[in-house]
Amino acid sequence: MSGEKTEKPTAKRRKESRKEGQVARTQELGGWASVLAFGLAAPLLLQRELHSLWALFERSLTLSAHPTTSVALDLLGEGARHVFVVLLVLGSMVMLIGVASALAQGGFVFATKMVKPSASKLNPLKGAKRIFGPQAAWEGVKMLLKSSVVGLLVYSAIRGLMPLVGGMVPIQATLQQLSHSALGLMRNIALAGLALAAVDYAMQRRRVGKQTRMSKEEVKQEHKQSEGDPMLKGAIRARQLAASRNRMMADVATADVVLVNPTHVAVALRYESELGAPRVVARGAGAIAAKIRERAAEERVPLVRDIPLARALYSSTKVGQTIPSELFNAVATVLAFVISRRTSGHHGGEHRSPRKETELPDVPAVGRRRRNSSAPAAAGR
Repeated sequence: MSGEKTEKPTAKRRKESRKEGQVARTQELGGWASVLAFGLAAPLLLQRELHSLWALFERSLTLSAHPTTSVALDLLGEGARHVFVVLLVLGSMVMLIGVASALAQGGFVFATKMVKPSASKLNPLKGAKRIFGPQAAWEGVKMLLKSSVVGLLVYSAIRGLMPLVGGMVPIQATLQQLSHSALGLMRNIALAGLALAAVDYAMQRRRVGKQTRMSKEEVKQEHKQSEGDPMLKGAIRARQLAASRNRMMADVATADVVLVNPTHVAVALRYESELGAPRVVARGAGAIAAKIRERAAEERVPLVRDIPLARALYSSTKVGQTIPSELFNAVATVLAFVISRRTSGHHGGEHRSPRKETELPDVPAVGRRRRNSSAPAAAGR
């Protein structure tokens, strides 16, 4: 079916989906990573702070013989500093882990479309799908898995501590073993949670991938929008070509001479002293050549019938280019004839070529001639 979404999302579609908040992300990663980091850092923090608190406790007992308000405030301030250091370390650790987990899952996403009011958000059918749909079912399975894993790990830890019950083991050893077991249990739970977070992230990627898939028709439409409609591009190209022809026809009035074939080809030339060589201001064949001849007649630009020279210029030049150096002598003869008539007060008209030679040097076809503007200038000098 043409409407079946079987194609992978394009870059534009993925960008739009990010704006809509459709990003593969699990909330489990940051939380379980923080628990694991706390389980690894807790022994060092506890060891350091227990020594400090024990020293603070001994100091408070020593100073209790002569209690004063300033001493009490000093003890309170020192205790508050210890608490602040622990909270600062743990808070910074959790914040860094949260930022790192967000960056690892695609960075920070500002879902601008999510904050816009929309009537579709009040649709009860969509709400029911969210409550009873596959995503809700997966959330229930995930909660059951977390409860089962945590329960098994806690049961295993308690079972390992059972030999300590009964008072046969010194209390100090019991407390030490309890602390080691509690920290080990925390690390094991965190590792199991990270494994579950990896599974949840894979499920989220699969869900987002299905939501952002596109049909073949949507891919074609997006390609048309990005590349442009071929019909529209053709119309623009036609307008540009028409505008270029209009400019070319307007430049015919500035030409010194128009070389004709006499009916099939027309090339208008203008001599520019700063270039040192004549430049093609208009060229064409067929109907365009007829318009160039008509425009030249209106502007009283002389037409010179020279079949080989007109053909050579038409095949070897484009509008805006200077003529090939091989044709300098032939064109110079024609221009000398035209300029001499102009100085004597004669303008326009159609004339035979003043050239006597019928053979011309071979000239490379247009597109093969090297465009070197310095060569004509040098030849002109």
